[in-house]
Amino acid sequence: MSEAISDRQVVAILRPFVRACAPMIDALREADPFGLQARARRGEGEFSDAGFKKKMLHALTTVKVPGTAGWAAMDIDQRASWWVNRVGRLTSLLTSIPGLGGALADRLPVQDTLGAASQGLVLCAIAGEYGVTDVGSRVRLIASVLFERDIDADLAAGASHDKSAQSAEDSETARLTEELDESHRKHGNVTAKAVATTLWHLGKSLWGITGELEKRPRGRWFHRALGMLPVVGAAGDYLGERSGLKKVWKRAHAWLMAHRQWA
Repeated sequence: MSEAISDRQVVAILRPFVRACAPMIDALREADPFGLQARARRGEGEFSDAGFKKKMLHALTTVKVPGTAGWAAMDIDQRASWWVNRVGRLTSLLTSIPGLGGALADRLPVQDTLGAASQGLVLCAIAGEYGVTDVGSRVRLIASVLFERDIDADLAAGASHDKSAQSAEDSETARLTEELDESHRKHGNVTAKAVATTLWHLGKSLWGITGELEKRPRGRWFHRALGMLPVVGAAGDYLGERSGLKKVWKRAHAWLMAHRQWA
């Protein structure tokens, strides 16, 4: 029988995970990720028809993505739902791709680790919309929603860290975010490849608590049954991950409301 995983072990894994999620989420939230605002500005002198130009500018700036006027007009729940539905589709698709881990997929819980990483990433994004930005609170949120653990606030905040533990956490965070940093240096932004690679690194970082990953919200039984079939298995896995994310959102909302004094 395997040794039980302690809260301290969960926190040691989740603190660098949460810190590594932050730059990717911030890049998506604060940048102009789809170039909409930039396109609108570039097009200001390209339209001979002033009425057409006005309509184009309005269409571009009211699309509901981070960095646009449409996004600013959304309430907290609408923004949280955006992360679940728009970003969740991408991460669910990446998670459902068969063979992503190559030969490792035969020996390690690749889908569980990537699925948990995707859910954790979306949870950090949702937390940010509610004003929950400190690492400790996000660690407690993920532990509660994904692993059904009530982590002590001081433990999650790293209050017991000595210099060695803090150094190890800093090093792991830097390792997890190296693709994002490299993308910024080369391209000035975060590329899709950097996001996918970082998600893979985030997933691998959770292998230390694989026993907990089985607790994460999943799809219904028929999603799992479909996922085991050839050809259509990826579709079943995708639908299962999307269903799991909806459960994650419900649990997260309940947790955030119960702890809204931190938001």
